[in-house]
Amino acid sequence: MALAISNTLNCPKLTFSQRNFRPTVSTSLRFPRTAAWSDRKIICAAASAAGSSNSDGDLNPYEVLGVSPIEKFDSIKATYTKKRKEAEMNGDEATASRLEKAYDEVMMAQLTNRKKGVTFGSFKVSKEIKYADKQPIIPWGPRFTKSSKNDIRINLAISAVFTAWIIVKRSAEYKPLQFLAFAFVYRLFEKLKSFESPATPMYNEEGEDTGEGLRMGKRLIRSLALVFGCVAFSSLAYTFILNIIEFAGGFIPALLYNSQELIITTLSAVMLYIMASYYR
Repeated sequence: MALAISNTLNCPKLTFSQRNFRPTVSTSLRFPRTAAWSDRKIICAAASAAGSSNSDGDLNPYEVLGVSPIEKFDSIKATYTKKRKEAEMNGDEATASRLEKAYDEVMMAQLTNRKKGVTFGSFKVSKEIKYADKQPIIPWGPRFTKSSKNDIRINLAISAVFTAWIIVKRSAEYKPLQFLAFAFVYRLFEKLKSFESPATPMYNEEGEDTGEGLRMGKRLIRSLALVFGCVAFSSLAYTFILNIIEFAGGFIPALLYNSQELIITTLSAVMLYIMASYYR
């Protein structure tokens, strides 16, 4: 009995294996990620999305252009334009071709990211990328670009004023149409200026920006073409209607025949309002 109690109260002898006390030493050290490594990771991700700039795959388009993937597209475009001009001035066709290919890849990558909804923080997609799938077939044709609500109201007010003028006067020797055209030339000129991509100024020896005059000339020519294109379309549409009635052997109503100025001015006002508010 005493022996049984002794065995019951006696604690077993604990034995420890030396393996339990063998320290575990990690053969790899972990360091905190630095900003440089994070940027490198972003660049690599962008490179995989945009592709490589050559067949070897050593360079990506962002490295060719010398820009960061998280920069705005307008800034990337300005850098590309500047470097391409320098390459063309130096006669370096290989560099110019490589820059153009890299720029095309970046543009397509950003367009793909926009469709997928991929952005970097507060990154804003350029208007050219935003409306890239709505560009016209012909490069000089009207491009879809909706104006702000305030600009749309101003355009509507201008069209309404000159339309009311011709309705009251009935015949004013096309003066309402002339003032209407010049008003919308200015409106479209300012709209094109606001949507123009940033360009690096090129100064001459006198400190003048040689490219500003050329840019203004292009904006003015495009504004005139859009406005007078609308007026020409209105005139041709009116003439076409009269010819159709005459060809069909019908009688042209006196109201329609005598309201040429009223109809053309009103139709031009409507078209110019649509053009200035939703196109450029």
